[in-house]
Amino acid sequence: MQIIVCLKQVPNTNEVKFDTKTGTLIRDGVASIINPDDRNALEEAIRLKELKGGTVTAITMGPPQADYALREALAMGADEAILLSDRAFAGADTWATSLTLAQAIKKIGHYDLIFCGRQAIDGDTAQVGPELAEHLDLPQVTYVKKIISMDSDKAVVERALEDGYEVIEVTLPAVLTAVKELNTPRYATTSGIVDAFDVKKITVWGMTQLDIATGLVGLNASPTKVKRTFSPAVKGDVKFLTGSIKETVQTLLKELQAKHVL
Repeated sequence: MQIIVCLKQVPNTNEVKFDTKTGTLIRDGVASIINPDDRNALEEAIRLKELKGGTVTAITMGPPQADYALREALAMGADEAILLSDRAFAGADTWATSLTLAQAIKKIGHYDLIFCGRQAIDGDTAQVGPELAEHLDLPQVTYVKKIISMDSDKAVVERALEDGYEVIEVTLPAVLTAVKELNTPRYATTSGIVDAFDVKKITVWGMTQLDIATGLVGLNASPTKVKRTFSPAVKGDVKFLTGSIKETVQTLLKELQAKHVL
C-alpha cells in the first residue's frame, strides 16, 4: 500500500501567543512537536505498511524548522518525507492549507490511503482532513478509532461517536482522520533516529514545484478572517482549603451556604 500521512508541527505549550495584527500564532522561540492526533495517524500508517507492505510518505506544510517533525516521522518508520515550505504559504487557514496539501498529493501521484489527525491542538478546527478529501474528490471517514479490515480496494473502520461508534465501509483511495484511541504511537529506535538525520533526505517543495496559483495560497487566499484574538481575563479569587477531610468539607459547606449555593 502507498500511504500518505499529513502532519502538522504545533507549539509544545499551552501559552500560545498571537500576532494581533494578522491573527496568526507567534511560533518564534516556542518548542514544537508533531501534533498528537497526527502521531496516531502516522503510527497506524506504519502498522499497515508492516502488515500489508508498501511505503509511507509523511508530508507537512510549514516553515523550514518543520523539517524536524518530518525527521521524527522518518525515525518512527516513514519511508519518505516532503516539506511544503514557501513564504507564499504563510498565514494559511484550513482552506488554503488543505488546497496546498491537495496539490502536493496530486504531484505525488499514486496512493491508496491518506491519513490525517482528527484535529490540531493549536486550532482544534478538525477541518483540514475533510477539506483535503473534498479537494481530492475522495471518500472520507473522520474520527477513526479502529481499523477492522483493510483490503486493496476497501476498508472497514469504526468511527467514534459521542455515545458509541459506527462501523463504516469505505472504498479506497480514501481519507481517514485518526483519534488517539486508534493506537499508541511507538518510540523511534536509535537506528531509526540515525537514519532520519544522517541518511534519509527530505524533499522540499515551494510554489515553483506545485501547480497552484499564487492567489490560492497563504493568508491573502484564506477566507477565514480572525477579527480579534485574546486571552480571557481571570475572574474571581481562588481559595485553597486545608485541614482534615472533615474540616475541609465543613469549611466548603459554610462557603457555599454563604454564597447561597446551598
